Amino acid sequence: MANGVGRLDLDGNTINPMTICMIGAGGFIGSHLCEKLMTETPHKVLALDVYNDKIKHLLEPDTVDWAGRIQFHRINIKHDSRLEGLIKMADLTINLAAICTPADYNTRPLDTIYSNFIDALPVVKYCSENNKRLIHFSTCEVYGKTIGSFLPKDHPLREDPDFYVLKEDTSPCIFGSIEKQRWSYACAKQLIERLVFAEGAENGLKFTIVRPFNWIGPRMDFIPGIDGPSEGVPRVLACFSNNLLRREPLKLVDGGESQRTFIYIKDAIEAVLLMIENPERANGHIFNVGNPHNEVTVRQLAEMMTSVYAKVSGETAIESPTVDVSSKEFYGEGYDDSDKRIPDMTIINRQLGWNPKTSLWDLLESTLTYQHRTYAEAVKKATSKPVAS
Repeated sequence: MANGVGRLDLDGNTINPMTICMIGAGGFIGSHLCEKLMTETPHKVLALDVYNDKIKHLLEPDTVDWAGRIQFHRINIKHDSRLEGLIKMADLTINLAAICTPADYNTRPLDTIYSNFIDALPVVKYCSENNKRLIHFSTCEVYGKTIGSFLPKDHPLREDPDFYVLKEDTSPCIFGSIEKQRWSYACAKQLIERLVFAEGAENGLKFTIVRPFNWIGPRMDFIPGIDGPSEGVPRVLACFSNNLLRREPLKLVDGGESQRTFIYIKDAIEAVLLMIENPERANGHIFNVGNPHNEVTVRQLAEMMTSVYAKVSGETAIESPTVDVSSKEFYGEGYDDSDKRIPDMTIINRQLGWNPKTSLWDLLESTLTYQHRTYAEAVKKATSKPVAS
């Protein structure tokens, strides 16, 4: 059903084709969402981004299945007068644009605040003024630290879900002190959420806010020195993938004790499609999108990735697969972290009937198979260049 003819929403109504203005369409999430929209629905996408490498395969003229349903517009939303016109042309705007790499929060706090708050303001304003629906991508980082993290280490309440499970409608947003610049991202993201919510309350903006909990899969971030800057520090999955590809120990920041939940990108995109096609159920809501069953410490993630990579690559793991580094050494001054991130799934389950399916082992196997196939040869070439004498 490539063209999505006769598709129904959750209430049994026919889904009419719509035009979607997708800001940040060339990124990791955008590329998977564009793929899903092209292959499974009749919707049209105005794809806005500075780069299109990750969606090039969708823009080839010989992909006749969806010829004309995706148009790429090379735009930096910071200063482009075309933005409002493109939002006006669409029924729905999805804003994915962000600086969302923890290594940048400390070292580029101004860019982080500008990109996540200031640059998002016109998008919210144009949607509100032109009566257009908005799906705004936020982050699970807006929750900050759990209430439980402030209790003594051995306190029994640390094991009580009320003290660590993160709920969209009741959990507080708790950040570190101002000098901990790691929170520049979470704070900017929280403020834009409050602005979107206020536009809904005061001016009737139809909005949905998405809080992703570590979405991972193929095409995430970059491999330093191959398809991204050599000195770049991507997020944990790409960082560890880079180490595995180069046969280097995986660096565990502060012992890798932080706990995270990980969800497969394809499961997460299913949830986003439900939001797109069920506006009556999604409007006015904030949704956690994560997989509470895939919880591990970063150290456990490193161990799993080492095992999975040995399986998909056929190479035995190196003798010392991990090495501990301090957060100051890895991220610089001003780093801080959230202890645990487990999403409560009540609201998304009630409104959209959605649940994630893919286990952590399966999603790592799928992702690392892609990483190995895509990068192993390039990394080998890059690391075996003869040194001039």
